[in-house]
Amino acid sequence: MRTYLDCYPCFLRQALDAARLAGADESQQKVVLDRVFDVLKQIGSSSTPPEIGDRVHRIVRQEVGDSDPYQAAKETSTRQALVLYPRVKALLAEADDPLDVAVRLSIAGNIIDLGPDQEYDLWGTVERVLAQPFAVDNRGAFRETLSRAGQVLYLADNAGETVFDLALIGTLDVPVVYAVKGGPILNDATREDALAAGVDQVAEIVSTGSDAPGTILGRCSEEFRHLYDDAELVIAKGQANYETLSEEGPKVFFLLQTKCPVIARDMGVPVGSIVLKQGRCR
Repeated sequence: MRTYLDCYPCFLRQALDAARLAGADESQQKVVLDRVFDVLKQIGSSSTPPEIGDRVHRIVRQEVGDSDPYQAAKETSTRQALVLYPRVKALLAEADDPLDVAVRLSIAGNIIDLGPDQEYDLWGTVERVLAQPFAVDNRGAFRETLSRAGQVLYLADNAGETVFDLALIGTLDVPVVYAVKGGPILNDATREDALAAGVDQVAEIVSTGSDAPGTILGRCSEEFRHLYDDAELVIAKGQANYETLSEEGPKVFFLLQTKCPVIARDMGVPVGSIVLKQGRCR
């Protein structure tokens, strides 16, 4: 997905939020914003939002000297999600269609996203998503592809959301490789965040080799690229993975909530929609 003009104010807000989370004083915040303005002046027409976001957050880390401004927030999100997990398991146990409920629970967890918003009602979101119709509904194609896959490559999104991914992983009935970021960026899940959620108990955890938002394949390790290329089914969680992989073909299925007006418009759905969308070819 290309970068739209409406993305520009979001980059500035994210930079300011991250700088403040890291304890930057006002002069440091001003330097961060000045440097981000310079980056925005140079954006090429082919750049995706995560590619720009990567540069923006590197500026914050350089200027403030904090390698992971979101660490405390990620730990809190994971603890909050783990408290709710027994209720999640109870919903699955009662489900007539466990896969459908697990998909919805995983999408509900996508509300834990500190990029667009730092406020959310986690259990209220679960209740909403369980009843909400899909705005993009490729569940049939997903089930059919899953029935033929010998393994699933699952691209993680945010810390805390990882707990809700457990519900879906447990219903897939095939081995799952769970890919996390190679280093901190926003509140995206790293290996440490996945381990804190207990993902290692249900899947093999691997690193993409990149600390950029989404999955920028050219920035990922050769080992991960082989995994990706060989995968028969890729589950890609969250908006940034959609932004980077939306044209990577039909083996990729995007599970997310549209929290950003730009992404909602790109998909042709309202903000607040739930989506299970099959990827398209270039």
